[in-house]
Amino acid sequence: MNIISLNDENRNEVDQFIKNEWGGPMIVTLGNLYDSSVLPGFIALGNEQIIGAILYRIADNECEIAALYSLVQNRGVGTALINAVIEIAKKQSCERVWLVTTNDNTHAIRFYQKFGFALKAVHIGSFEIIRRLKNELPTNGIDGIPLEHEFEFEIMLKP
Repeated sequence: MNIISLNDENRNEVDQFIKNEWGGPMIVTLGNLYDSSVLPGFIALGNEQIIGAILYRIADNECEIAALYSLVQNRGVGTALINAVIEIAKKQSCERVWLVTTNDNTHAIRFYQKFGFALKAVHIGSFEIIRRLKNELPTNGIDGIPLEHEFEFEIMLKP
């Protein structure tokens, strides 16, 4: 597996995945709307194919992981992509790396905690705000779990 920077050659494939899976390019975290098609990131390549991607944004000495996906499980793709972003965040003197996931994504919640992210906050009822910004979101998510809340995780970085 190789981790490389997202570039013009591979951006289209990542944008298409985000559009198909999450209704992108517009994504919402904590009530903020972002265009994922302009965010920097990395891709993971396996056998010359994209098997995962991560997008991030840096603002106010913090690095938010705005999108992360892996097409293969338990092969270190997500871990390698997060580590690439953490290295960028350290070089940019960020104080923390953080991300948000939905309450239905129990697989991701487990993964982030095992990686070392700490649960910072649970934003109860945040989907009321999210649906005002992006009303095409489904009522139920993974395993039929109602989409209602956002879980915010963080890793604090040493300066």
